[in-house]
Amino acid sequence: MSWHTIGTIYGKELRDSVRDRRTLLSTIIIPTIVMPALVLGLGKVASAVISKAKEEIPRIMVIGGSDSPGVRGELQRSGRFKAEPASADWKSLISEKKVRAAAEIPEGFEKALESGSAPPVTLYDYEGELKSGLAVDQLRNFFIGMRERATARLLTARGLPATIARPFEVKIANVAPPEKIGGNLLGGIVPYIIILLCFMGAMSPAMDLTAGEKERGTMETLLCSPAARTDIVLGKFCMVLTGSLVAVACSLVSMGVSLVVVGASFGVNPAGQAGHGGFAPTIDPVGMLGVLAMVAPVAVLFSAVLLAVSLFAKSFKEAQSYAGPMVFAIIIPAIVGMLPGIDLNLRLALVPILNISLVCKEMLSGVWHWGYISAIFGSTALYAAAALALAVKMFRCEDVIFRT
Repeated sequence: MSWHTIGTIYGKELRDSVRDRRTLLSTIIIPTIVMPALVLGLGKVASAVISKAKEEIPRIMVIGGSDSPGVRGELQRSGRFKAEPASADWKSLISEKKVRAAAEIPEGFEKALESGSAPPVTLYDYEGELKSGLAVDQLRNFFIGMRERATARLLTARGLPATIARPFEVKIANVAPPEKIGGNLLGGIVPYIIILLCFMGAMSPAMDLTAGEKERGTMETLLCSPAARTDIVLGKFCMVLTGSLVAVACSLVSMGVSLVVVGASFGVNPAGQAGHGGFAPTIDPVGMLGVLAMVAPVAVLFSAVLLAVSLFAKSFKEAQSYAGPMVFAIIIPAIVGMLPGIDLNLRLALVPILNISLVCKEMLSGVWHWGYISAIFGSTALYAAAALALAVKMFRCEDVIFRT
């Protein structure tokens, strides 16, 4: 094995890749511009949709309550609802989103409320639907307020203070620093994006340097050179690894700049504290460095696997058909790592991709399990070495190189 030969092949492949638009698109443009713009754009659209839904006055329907005119009148005078006339098919109207929620007031409710023993009010909604959920929340708050006012009146009528029904309040105060909050909020999505971009950044160079060269007829010329097969495959592997790492680096820089911009828009100072009552998630820089260190063996694993798979293909299109389904094998464990209740343990520390997603989530939250980190780094490096050995073995096989 000659490092000089490997470096020469790597330099040649690097120059060719820089001239290739597909490689630049997958390693630089998409990670730097498209992905952050997509994430921030979706977040902005979602925020706008939720804000608009909260400002909308929901259409509701009151079922029953004909003998409770005071309750119905107070509901209409609140200005928080558009009460529609009662209809027999009110359940269908809620399911069809023509009415957002319904309140069923039982018979004799108002009279029973004055005595302090009213029957329950039932609220109906379209579970899982945003506007219906907001409408039923407003209805719940309305009737809770009515209940508290009725309680205060009953206590006052009996000469008791209104505070006797609520002798104390319960307050919630946050004690976690902004870095831990940001890591907890973004700790799942950041590793997912990084793992996906790590794979996508290696995909195009791997296919172009193997199946692409077969189509162009340049593979035979390279094999006729005095360079050893191992040096050739390692030079190509280094180029694929470069594409993967560049994609990750561009995405991290772009996301970091995006977080700074978002933080400035929320009025967050450099210390991470909101200056105008807002909050923008911040991430511990040390945690990001830890994520970068853990991603390195994953990038090696992806590069070696994609190089071996693409080398087996006869054409660039065939390589795409092989590499495309592999994305699902990457996405599924990365998504599982985002799920709540999935905690890192020794068994999961040996599962590829899932272990990286879990440990990166912990590190971004400021939690460092050094034993698990060592096991994950070591096992991932072992998987990567096995994949690289497979790629070298396949490159030495004439049936694979000249497969037709």
